[in-house]
Amino acid sequence: MFKIEDLQQQGKEQMEAAAASAKTFTNGFQAIAAAYSDYSKKSFEDTRSFVEKFATVKSFDKALEVQAEFAKTSYETFVAESQKIGELYSDLAKQSCKPFETLVAKFTPAQTY
Repeated sequence: MFKIEDLQQQGKEQMEAAAASAKTFTNGFQAIAAAYSDYSKKSFEDTRSFVEKFATVKSFDKALEVQAEFAKTSYETFVAESQKIGELYSDLAKQSCKPFETLVAKFTPAQTY
């Protein structure tokens, strides 16, 4: 049978877990926003550099070479940054749920085999 003190303690633990999860969630989204910002800046700088190089090209073959180089590096950067941001989302999900694991464990009956 539950006592009032037990219910109050459970409520307190749930509130603490929710607060910890919210803080983790906020920090995670800040990290994700920073990663998107860094990628945007890098992409902008790479594009600016490409345009500058492309403007000085004097032959069609060189233009194709510069464009192919830009496409290759843009794709590689996109893949790398997408993986990094994907890992940040994954970590955010894991860390946001972590405070609730102990609560769930308390209320889940132990299975014996």
